[in-house]
Amino acid sequence: MEHSIFVDILISLQRLFVGYIPAAVLGILLGLMIGINHLIYQLFIRILQMVNSIPSIALLPIALTVFKNTEIAIFIVVSLSAFWTIIMETATGIRQFYRQGNSFRIAINYTFKALRLGIWFAWVTVIASEMLTGGQGLGYVIWGGYNNTSNKSYIIEALLYILILGFTFDQLLEITGYFLSQIVLERQQDI
Repeated sequence: MEHSIFVDILISLQRLFVGYIPAAVLGILLGLMIGINHLIYQLFIRILQMVNSIPSIALLPIALTVFKNTEIAIFIVVSLSAFWTIIMETATGIRQFYRQGNSFRIAINYTFKALRLGIWFAWVTVIASEMLTGGQGLGYVIWGGYNNTSNKSYIIEALLYILILGFTFDQLLEITGYFLSQIVLERQQDI
C-alpha cells in the first residue's frame, strides 16, 4: 500500500493544533494580565523579548532530551513558538486599549494579530520539527523528497499543502478578527 500525503497532512495538523491551542489560550490570558498594569507590562515585555529572541526550533534538542518522546517534544516546541508572541502582542493590545480610550476594537485587532503571528510561528515550527525528527508529517515529506531522488515531486506537493493550509489559517483568523471588531464598532455607535 502506497503512503498517502493526507496522513502526513493530518499528522502535521495534529501537531499544530495540540501545540497552538494551549499556547493561544494561555498566551491571551497572560497577555491580558500583563497588559493591565503598566509597570508589570514594562517589566515583562523586556523579559519576553529576550526569551522570544531564541528560535523555538533551537529548543528541540533540549525537549527531546528532557521528554524522551518525539511527539511530546514537538508539541512543547510548537507551543513555545506561538506562546511568547501571543503574550507580547496581546499585552501590547491591552496597553493600546487603555491609551485609545478603552477601545475594544484596538484590543481585538491586537489579539487577532497575536493569534495570526502565533499560528504562523507554530506552523513553521511544526514543519521544521518534522524535517529534523523524521517519521511523518509534511516536513518529513519535504525532507524525504530531497533525500530520495525518485520523489522530488513530493517536495512541491507538500509545499503547496503547507502554503494552502497556512494561508487558510491566517485568513480565517483575520476574517474572524475583522468581523468581531466590526460588531464592537457597531455596538459602540449604537450607544
